[in-house]
Amino acid sequence: MLYYFLRRLIYMVITLWTVSVVVFVLIQLPPGDFLTSYVMELEAMGTEVSEAEIASLRKQYGLDQPIYSQYFYWIYKIVRYGDFGRSFLWNRPVNELIWERIMLTTIMGLLTTVFVFAVAIPIGIYSATHQYSIADYFFTVVGYTGLATPNFLLALVLMFMAYKYFGASVGGLFSPEYLRASWSIGKVLDMFSHLWIPIIVLGTAGTAGLIRIMRGMLLDELNKQYVITARAKGVKESTLLFKYPVRVAINPIVSTIGWRLTMIISGAPIVAMVLSLPTTGPLMLGALLSQDMYLAGSFFFLLCILTIIGTFVSDILLALVDPRIRMERQK
Repeated sequence: MLYYFLRRLIYMVITLWTVSVVVFVLIQLPPGDFLTSYVMELEAMGTEVSEAEIASLRKQYGLDQPIYSQYFYWIYKIVRYGDFGRSFLWNRPVNELIWERIMLTTIMGLLTTVFVFAVAIPIGIYSATHQYSIADYFFTVVGYTGLATPNFLLALVLMFMAYKYFGASVGGLFSPEYLRASWSIGKVLDMFSHLWIPIIVLGTAGTAGLIRIMRGMLLDELNKQYVITARAKGVKESTLLFKYPVRVAINPIVSTIGWRLTMIISGAPIVAMVLSLPTTGPLMLGALLSQDMYLAGSFFFLLCILTIIGTFVSDILLALVDPRIRMERQK
């Protein structure tokens, strides 16, 4: 087990380094850079910028250095000081920009994940054990509809219905009176009263997909010989169902924890913009559009870290859920 852990740790470090290089290069690939966009904005507003000023700004932002120098400077500060650099667009440290929004993003991401698993797993089990029933057909239709509907479109529909039929504005996470107020019990309760729409919007597609996965995997297990034999021996149906078939069928769902953790950072940018959510999503999208390389690179670097950690957690959970995986690792 120790050898497995050390091997995975080495793989994680190599993967992180590789991804950091790839991300930094990809952000630099589009023509121009942040300064090019900045100068164009100034000129569009009627402000003339001389070549000397451009050269001075390029030196100030470190854009006059080769790409490899910029990369090593960025990665050195991350490893040595935990400093992700300074955002060109906001003229503030990247750490501050990310951490001031990450709490709300984390809350929304965790609640959405809980919603997805809490809804998908029971419905998937029920559909599998009641195959071809009216409820099974209903959940199948709802599942395919959820998979086919874009999240941002669902957000617009829910916003329209809430405003037209209930007279409520569901944009953002706070009511106007709490928007700039300090944190209090009232503000927390107000936030949770607004969270249900983002959770439903972000969780719909994931819930629909996991329902189909759980149903299909469980149906496959229920038709295997060991289940038929156990039934013939008189094993109680609920005991049989949850002791063996469900534990095996849930493996693909447990393995998805790795990429679901990235919701903590990504914050679903398009949905966040539609619903005016103060999460990290719009911040990341703005960094990409403006080629703010330190801010955008830091976001993708954190996404990679979360994906790797989530994959490791998935492996541990799979070993706990399925005894066969533990036996394979002990060999």
